Amino acid sequence: MSVEITWWGHATATVVDSGVRVLTDPLLVQRLAHLRRRRGPVPPDSALVADLALVSHLHADHLHPGSLARLAPGTRLVVPRGAGAAVPALRRVASARALRVTEVLPGDEVTVGEVRVRAVPAAHDGRRLPYGRDRAPALGYVLRGAATTYFAGDTGLFDEMPAVVGPCDVALLPVGGWGPYLGPGHLDARRAARALERLGARSAVPVHYGTFWPIGLDAVRPHEFHAPGDEFVRHAAHLAPQSAVHRLRHGESVRLEAAR
Repeated sequence: MSVEITWWGHATATVVDSGVRVLTDPLLVQRLAHLRRRRGPVPPDSALVADLALVSHLHADHLHPGSLARLAPGTRLVVPRGAGAAVPALRRVASARALRVTEVLPGDEVTVGEVRVRAVPAAHDGRRLPYGRDRAPALGYVLRGAATTYFAGDTGLFDEMPAVVGPCDVALLPVGGWGPYLGPGHLDARRAARALERLGARSAVPVHYGTFWPIGLDAVRPHEFHAPGDEFVRHAAHLAPQSAVHRLRHGESVRLEAAR
């Protein structure tokens, strides 16, 4: 029994398990405000094919209404509780595209086919910045089918992570960001390797790096754009040698075997 992971860039990936296609944090554009895609093409139409799309939190590079508008009519969409109230554009897109939206809190579960998806907490600011008064929780998701896959969304390292996630075969972990500096509530390459050590996942795929970068800041700490994937591989080899790390190129896939 296996799971297939395709990384499209940033936090956008397709997880295929037991015939169910799950798309994470769809960001399917060349440019978002001051950010421009600097590596990897805009995901192809095949990336839009999903039985379920997951949104981890309300930040514009994770909940992007323009990208959600490209999903097939009737696609099921899971978002944090309160997202519809905080982001009116989400309601408009969901209505126009007949998306079936489910709002969840940590602990809530959604089942599609043979895959059960459980929302788990994340250590991250869940507001729709920069406007910010309406709050919704930042989430990760645990997908359990033939394999157990943890999509961390955007998060810092927190003590309860292994307990709330539980045993997993694959961890999709953020290892960077989209600018020269990471604020609180994020994982860099070293902290992501520590998270992998604590989780004990058999395999890991680094995400949330090396895709978008602010226009005009090419010369400001460029290693924060280029280096996180390789740095995660290096730190994980030391901190979590039991885990196999698969650093994918944009659009590349890997098929991983489940433990059971």
